[in-house]
Amino acid sequence: MASSPADIGYRARCHNLILLGVTALVVGVDQLTKWWALEALQDRTIDLVWTLRLNLVHNKGAAFGLGQGLDIYIAFLALLFVAGMAWASWGGRRLALSPLLSGMILGGALGNLADRAFRDGDGFLGGAVVDFVDLQWWPVFNVADSAIVIAAVLLALSLPSRTAILSKQPVTDES
Repeated sequence: MASSPADIGYRARCHNLILLGVTALVVGVDQLTKWWALEALQDRTIDLVWTLRLNLVHNKGAAFGLGQGLDIYIAFLALLFVAGMAWASWGGRRLALSPLLSGMILGGALGNLADRAFRDGDGFLGGAVVDFVDLQWWPVFNVADSAIVIAAVLLALSLPSRTAILSKQPVTDES
């Protein structure tokens, strides 16, 4: 049974509202926690449990601190990614991503991009990303990084079923 244009429009509006809501939530929580970290962790580290501690770090590189010195290029690529992701996600355009996962990825990317754009640094997009969650055996990260990684893992786990939906083939356990 074919969907009516009104039904398609309603689903697109719901998709967009969820996308915007999740994106705003991730950006808001990310920026609030970074603000707190900048205030509370300026001159100290807080040990929590086992190897988990809160430790303020300013990252001018990409993920895991890679690409130090390439901050303007990393920021420009992040800006392109955010624009492409927003365009591809809006209204569910042919992307089989859920608005929840899209919003988490987009919110995480925007949260870190906001740091690069508005934190002190070498001009626009020259700021450093604020990281503060330190496991001591993994690079220091933040809420935005967590949202991106969680969404990427959930997306990867759901790919077989999404591929089957897109190709309209049944999912089988045969290799």
